[in-house]
Amino acid sequence: MGRPWFSCEPVDASFFETAPVRLVGRFRVPRPAADVWAELTGERPLSWCRILDEVRWTSPRPFGVGTTREVNAVRGTNVLREHYFRWEEGRQHSFYVAEASTPLARRFAEDYLVEPTGEGSCLFTWRICFEPRLLAAPAVPLNRLLLRTLFTDTRDHYGLR
Repeated sequence: MGRPWFSCEPVDASFFETAPVRLVGRFRVPRPAADVWAELTGERPLSWCRILDEVRWTSPRPFGVGTTREVNAVRGTNVLREHYFRWEEGRQHSFYVAEASTPLARRFAEDYLVEPTGEGSCLFTWRICFEPRLLAAPAVPLNRLLLRTLFTDTRDHYGLR
């Protein structure tokens, strides 16, 4: 028998301003924006994040609006199927979770923005937003802690301590 899937509601860019739970990481990275973008859209995106077991693109290149990927997280306890609704090559992309293997979120989305700040540096802004399902609301503090490890691991990855 296969894994159960729970549908999540699609969102648009306004969700990043209105979501009940919003986390933002801002990283001044001492690397060119093009390098950071290439890493975020490469074959092993976010490989440095300890709660992400595997991130796998399920759409062919070139990526754009409509691109999909699947993420195995927290030792396989949660699998997410993501759908990209914004893609500005080299600068910004945003997705929402279309389906998840656990019924935690009613809506969940992320936004990645990479802006050059100099010849060899950039600002990477990562927004993670969600609306929990009613029965999952008590788990929000734990989810916040888990999601914040993504930011901690990103700081470590770029040597920003």
